[in-house]
Amino acid sequence: MSSSYLPATTDSLAQAVEAKNPSEAISILYGVLDDPSSSSEALRIKEQAITNLADLLRQENRAEDLRSLLTLLRPFFSLIPKAKTAKIVRGIIDAVAKIPGTSDLQISLCKEMVQWTRAEKRTFLRQRVEARLAALLMENKEYSEALTLLSGLVKEVRRLDDKLLLVDIDLLESKLHFSLRNLPKAKAALTAARTAANAIYVPPAQQGTIDLQSGILHAEEKDYKTAYSYFFEAFEAFNALEDPRAVFSLKYMLLCKIMVNQSDDVAGIISSKAGLQYLGPELDAMKAVADAHSKRSLKLFETALRDFKAQLEEDPIVHRHLSSLYDTLLEQNLCRLIEPFSRVEIAHIAELIELPVEHVEKKLSQMILDKKFAGTLDQGVGCLIIFDDPKPDAIYPATLETIHNMGKVVDSLYVRSAKIMA
Repeated sequence: MSSSYLPATTDSLAQAVEAKNPSEAISILYGVLDDPSSSSEALRIKEQAITNLADLLRQENRAEDLRSLLTLLRPFFSLIPKAKTAKIVRGIIDAVAKIPGTSDLQISLCKEMVQWTRAEKRTFLRQRVEARLAALLMENKEYSEALTLLSGLVKEVRRLDDKLLLVDIDLLESKLHFSLRNLPKAKAALTAARTAANAIYVPPAQQGTIDLQSGILHAEEKDYKTAYSYFFEAFEAFNALEDPRAVFSLKYMLLCKIMVNQSDDVAGIISSKAGLQYLGPELDAMKAVADAHSKRSLKLFETALRDFKAQLEEDPIVHRHLSSLYDTLLEQNLCRLIEPFSRVEIAHIAELIELPVEHVEKKLSQMILDKKFAGTLDQGVGCLIIFDDPKPDAIYPATLETIHNMGKVVDSLYVRSAKIMA
């Protein structure tokens, strides 16, 4: 630390608050931290100075300085209780997280802190920083590394029976397995998180996260009614806390309504007291999809996907369900269009449905293979030939039933003859 320092007093903190610009305030707070005094009052003032300094550096988007601050404070951490150290470290990591475009820096910062906590034998803090590191690795799509980190951490935390951290880790593991499309393991991890949560008091934000994940997994299994109830619970929790995730819970609620053919309810939910608070592109996107679905219009559906690409295509959960909804809508439209025909040009169907010929031809061949209708594609002349639904021949089932009954009679006669012979 530098030789010029400011005394760790409330006057110095007040001086930083009254500074003309953030740079001057930051310089004053660094001066307070340089004070060699280690009295209880000086330590308390320094803790406040660290909090103020972290806020100022975050506002100035000086992520590297926040990282350096953690390294600078290591001698100070040996003078204060471990719980306060954990609070300060997590606070500074949170401050870095609020600066956009710092995911790589956050990962390297967490890795540094894990090494330091191992050397200092600060198990409580290390476990929490490792959990944070796993979450960052997941956001960075480094799934295998995140899973490796979590598998070791979860065993250690179970042994210590730290329920609150266990809930965090199990929930994170569920999200990881879901991202890797491993639904059975995602459900198992979520069940473990719920079991741990039932044994302790869980903060409302954490409970909302559990409900949100439950809704996502139920929606993935096409159980949209149960998913809707979980999304509603999550929405209520986040809405009460004014958490930005509330709008996503509401968005997924609307998605569930669309998927169970209740598109007419979407407008009512959006215009409700709770829905009006979150008006914006996320809800406008779902309203556009609901309108397209209720009108059974593929053109409106594609317009919604194009106009709200960020809200629909780039949200992996919504995109996955809307893809299946689009396929269903396309099949329904094609079936309705080909119904009057026994032979029709594929180009004519493509013109009616306003889609490229290649796209329509591919979908028709898929529907024939899936036995959605009886027909064949004559690609030589570019025609679809539709067959009448074959009438089931009743003679075969009747014959099978007769043979089955004769078998019963023979078995019965055999049993009787065996009794007579005995």
